[in-house]
Amino acid sequence: MTTETLIPAASLKARRLPRWAPWALGVVSAVIAYLVIYVGGQLRGGITMTVITAAVLFLIVLAAASFAVEGSRAARNRVFTATIYMACALAALPLIYLVKTLIDNGLDRFDGAFFSHSMRDITPFDGGGGAYHAIIGTLEQAAIATIITVPLGVGCAIYIVEYGKGRLVKIVQFFVDVMTGIPSIVAGLFILAFWVIIVSPIFNNGRPGYSGFAAALALSVLMLPTITRSSEEMLRLVPGALREGAYALGIPKWKTITKIVLPTAAAGIVTGIMLAVARAAGETAPVILVAGGTDSINFNPFHGNQESMAAFVYDQARLATKFGAPRAWTAALTLVLLVLVLTIAAKLLSRRSKLR
Repeated sequence: MTTETLIPAASLKARRLPRWAPWALGVVSAVIAYLVIYVGGQLRGGITMTVITAAVLFLIVLAAASFAVEGSRAARNRVFTATIYMACALAALPLIYLVKTLIDNGLDRFDGAFFSHSMRDITPFDGGGGAYHAIIGTLEQAAIATIITVPLGVGCAIYIVEYGKGRLVKIVQFFVDVMTGIPSIVAGLFILAFWVIIVSPIFNNGRPGYSGFAAALALSVLMLPTITRSSEEMLRLVPGALREGAYALGIPKWKTITKIVLPTAAAGIVTGIMLAVARAAGETAPVILVAGGTDSINFNPFHGNQESMAAFVYDQARLATKFGAPRAWTAALTLVLLVLVLTIAAKLLSRRSKLR
């Protein structure tokens, strides 16, 4: 007696809905929701209510069709899968709408004059001016903050993961967690009280000095816990077998960390660094407190007031004129593009340093 006589060939293949069935059900659900809300007028709520009604109707119809053809187990799987996809789309909608709004409003002043002129001698009722001085300030402040924070944050993470033992590690981790929740205004007040009022008068003939460097110090306080925590998690994901293999070959621990562990975790560490840079570039309160802000171009971050893109957006958005809002939207778009370019560049550089 052969296997074919014991198990019919038809029973080895389960019944399944066609691949086009979920798409067809989605279209039918959307059409029914539109007819009920817009044509029939049975419900109110516009496009939002239409989308919600179509989503609920789609889940019900999909569950019924899958249960009738594939069974209860496949029906539950399809419903939960569709729910996950819809939740993902729902989470992406605000981001898409934000980007669309930013582009629509930010292109009004996206011209050469905006990127080559400052706001010096430009009144709130003038249509000219630009954000050149703010772009310079943001680049210098973010660069200084990154130079200060990256070695400290990555070094602290290396100590916690590779060297730390006992109570001291717990204390370091506790303070890192506490710093993660510090409001940005508190970081600005700390640098204002310490650097601007106490330290800077030593180098400024006894007078407190606002500067871009003070803003970079405040941004460093905000960036440090983010870089430390993200680097720590990435270093923990490096397989222990890589370290053990290096130690077995007689490679010192410091060289194992620099040549094997760090290159392996480079992509994740760079991601954490760019998240910290993006947050620093968008901070307003600490920059206003310790940099002072200015309408003129200042290339020296160690002397004199300096502007930033976030402070420029704040200053222009609160002007009660028709020229302030377009400049604010264009500056916001420029800031987003700047962070995007820096993130792409950092990702490309991290790929070149990966352990192959």
